[in-house]
Amino acid sequence: YAYRDGSEDGLTFAFRFTDATISIPNQGADLIRQGWSRRGTNVLQEGYGTAAVLPEQGIYLAASIYRPVLQFTDKVASMLPQKYSQLGNDGLLAFVENFVKDHLLPTMFVDYRKGVQQAISSPAAFRPRAHTAATYVPSIEKGRPVLQGLLAIDFLAKEVLGWAQAMPKFAADLVKYVQTFLERTYERCRTSYMEAVLEKQSYMLIGRHDIDKLLRLEPASASLPNGQLDSVSSVNDAETPGVESELRELFLSLRPIRQENLIHDENKLILLASLSDSLEYVADSIERLGRATLRESNLVEESRKPHHNRSSSAPSRDLASFADEYRKLAIDCLKVLRVEMQLETIFHLQEMTSRDYLEDQDAEEPDDFIISLTSQITRRDEEMAPFIAEEKRNYIFGGICGIAANASIKALADMKNINLFGVQQICRNSIALEQALAAIPSIDSEAVRRRLDRVRTYYELLNMPFEALLAFVTEHENLFTTTEYASLLKVNVPGREIPSDALDRVSEILSL
Repeated sequence: YAYRDGSEDGLTFAFRFTDATISIPNQGADLIRQGWSRRGTNVLQEGYGTAAVLPEQGIYLAASIYRPVLQFTDKVASMLPQKYSQLGNDGLLAFVENFVKDHLLPTMFVDYRKGVQQAISSPAAFRPRAHTAATYVPSIEKGRPVLQGLLAIDFLAKEVLGWAQAMPKFAADLVKYVQTFLERTYERCRTSYMEAVLEKQSYMLIGRHDIDKLLRLEPASASLPNGQLDSVSSVNDAETPGVESELRELFLSLRPIRQENLIHDENKLILLASLSDSLEYVADSIERLGRATLRESNLVEESRKPHHNRSSSAPSRDLASFADEYRKLAIDCLKVLRVEMQLETIFHLQEMTSRDYLEDQDAEEPDDFIISLTSQITRRDEEMAPFIAEEKRNYIFGGICGIAANASIKALADMKNINLFGVQQICRNSIALEQALAAIPSIDSEAVRRRLDRVRTYYELLNMPFEALLAFVTEHENLFTTTEYASLLKVNVPGREIPSDALDRVSEILSL
């Protein structure tokens, strides 16, 4: 209220606060804090301009009254003569702002720092959830399985940025709090990631400049979070096969792949899938919150310009940059999983190069290494399905078919002998692999069929007499490379006669 103090020059404002109950609901943080809730006995306190105006349990009420006080003082200032226009600012608003700065913000930082520490240090914080739905649910309300630690951090960040929207003058300080929390959480996520991938070949490969560049240019990378890899758009259709082929050649040149260099712990693979999706969720969330906070702050400051020349300082670092960091780590998780599945495929199929396919009966079952590979693909797909979106599963498992087809065809160059039953065995292997890959819902089963049908066509050429093979080369000179056609001639097939000038005749056709 206002009253004249007896002088000719002005009005004097006096203020009285009464806090009869305890604090406002603070749902997200209350879920996390548990053991350090601010609940206490009901308190009745009165005061004039002292730190005791709000008891500790109700200190967050200061944030709730800030906006009404701000609007009230602005309105009063606009109604008073010019020489009185600063009275509201010097009295009530100044008191509230000093209280927020000296008492609320330090308390808030301590409270939320404790919440963040509890959220990211719990043993369950980075453990993928058990008993999730059979397939991925994209909505958080319907059960998207975001890791508990990151879900808690998201709650806390939303609360603090909510205070920033309520108190735009202090938005920069509050955003800095959030940035501190996000930085600590990112380091914890990075640690969890490194524990899963350290000293594994897939992790070392994605760090290679040449492979990283090719992974960025692959068409499959369009399904990565937010189309983050902007270089994808610079690749035209003519270059696409070359990028994929170059990557496969690089991976195949790494043979032999050693088992100890692969991630064989299924739990670590599931963690990488879950961590990727959770990081993407938090990145999207803080990006939206950052935009909302900035927009709200700008609107309030714009509305106050005619009466006050107060402006909030811009945060030293945009929240969007933190969103980018989280998203990049999410992408690295997916890259590791994609490369890992291709290395696993090479690891299993490299057994083809160390044996002769001189079988004594028709194939009824695939080779053991194919059974092992297909069961592994099926199992990993089923285990990851609840934790990651279908398009991301397509990215993880989508590189298997191409690498398997190339490895199968290249294997012939290392074989010395193969017979009719051996050809049928390899064809049976490719059918089993096709069935396993086609069973993954996110995979293009028609593309899988075409690629593995090419493998079967290649090996079935071994059953042809040389003249028939020559006719096939004439009609399909671009179906296989010169080296691949040459391998067909070099391997020993019992009962097949190859003339001494066979390679020259095939080369002549291909050079025309």
